[in-house]
Amino acid sequence: MSGRPAAGSPPGATAADARPTLSPNATVLVACLAFFVITLDTTVVNVALPSIGAQWDGQVSALQWVVTAYTLLFAALLLSAGAISDRIGASRAFTIGLSVFTLTSALCGLAPSLDVLVVARAMQGAGAAVMMPASLALVRQAYDDPSLRARGIAWWTAGGGVAVAAGPVVGGALTTGLGWRWIFFINIPVGIVALVGMLRAPRSPRGQAPMDPAGQITAVLALAALVFAVINAGSDGWTNPVTIAGFAVAVIAAAAFLATESRQSNPAVPLTMFRNPAVAVCTSAGLALNLGYYGLVFVFTIFFQEHRGASALMAGLMFIPMTAFTTLVNLLAGKLTNRHGPRFPLVTGQVIQTLGILGLLLVTEDTPTPLLLLLLVPLGIGGGLAVPPLTTAMLESVPHERAGLASGVLSAARQFGGAIGVALLGALIADSAHFMTGMRISLVIGAAVLVATTLGVIRYLPAGHQHMNAPQPPPGKAGTDPVPAHPDGPHTR
Repeated sequence: MSGRPAAGSPPGATAADARPTLSPNATVLVACLAFFVITLDTTVVNVALPSIGAQWDGQVSALQWVVTAYTLLFAALLLSAGAISDRIGASRAFTIGLSVFTLTSALCGLAPSLDVLVVARAMQGAGAAVMMPASLALVRQAYDDPSLRARGIAWWTAGGGVAVAAGPVVGGALTTGLGWRWIFFINIPVGIVALVGMLRAPRSPRGQAPMDPAGQITAVLALAALVFAVINAGSDGWTNPVTIAGFAVAVIAAAAFLATESRQSNPAVPLTMFRNPAVAVCTSAGLALNLGYYGLVFVFTIFFQEHRGASALMAGLMFIPMTAFTTLVNLLAGKLTNRHGPRFPLVTGQVIQTLGILGLLLVTEDTPTPLLLLLLVPLGIGGGLAVPPLTTAMLESVPHERAGLASGVLSAARQFGGAIGVALLGALIADSAHFMTGMRISLVIGAAVLVATTLGVIRYLPAGHQHMNAPQPPPGKAGTDPVPAHPDGPHTR
């Protein structure tokens, strides 16, 4: 190939950089493949939990950490991951994150104990956090043409949606056919293929993005202590000294985080953002949606296998109607958002998910399987309808130059919502003798949180498009083009 920069190469590339490079489409494929596997790992492990617990006689509290260790580090490190990607270049950040993710996937599969598995899952989440915004940046850099770039981002988003839908089925099939370790081993060949592709991908330019190590450390400590305290409460009680100590550390670390961010010139999370009620309510809604969705997927995974006697494969298949509707409704959500603005589909999605959660209160251990699957469907429809307009509303609520920061904060809130959902709802079902009571309390909590954020959206999110993030029209000419729905995920600056 010639020494000229390839299409999509960063500005300033010269003949000195000459080497075989991937085409823009191939670069996007690598980024989408990586995004697929890191999203898959948020759901694929759930149906394998009873098998993992049976091998090491793990209690529910220990199994919760297999899920939350990944999402917790994923959530917390997303606050700085975009800045890291900008600072060292998206291609380098992607390669580092993918390498960590692939190596720790192997460690997860080879784990000799539950403790090692939990630590490896945390490291896997850290790698995923670094890789996620970098993967989107690679998609954006691959194309100069805006229409091609939009198509690439759509494929990137679709990869995540397919991963969420496929997770329970892939996890159930691998656990039943080959054993639970293969839900992690399957990442290795995918990671190797993507890493080989990155050897030929165009290099991304380095930036000058500021870092906030103090804010990042206190955020990780606060979130980890809170999740630890909630999980420990499920096994040892809410008044246990260790539980109380965990909550105390969480409060102190959270206070330190707020103090740090208020004094930083370039904080990871500018607290002034939340003076805008729309930003605050969108962040809360994102946390609430994932709290209910991922928390209840965890609860019903245990319910299907340990209380209804389903195999891992059958448990995975039982989630198909719910996850299939999630993917399909995402497409409708984008159209509704473009036509009516984000508030209408966001409120509608939250109401449907709330009604679906309340409908699940009818479930007993003897509920016919077809009825049970039907009752799960609104949970998927509501989430699928709410998330795309939620992302759009968040981005429309901030100026253009803060779009990447805002979407990173929203994604972090959603990941943390999943972690605290598994921790809290899992704690309520930790006593197997009172599982059904705990499950019903979990459902009530999930519905109550959604009701609160739905009322907040109705009160503080204006109808129609806000256009804060749109280019300003020339004086005397009003802008008429609606702001399009954005994909769910962090947007690098």
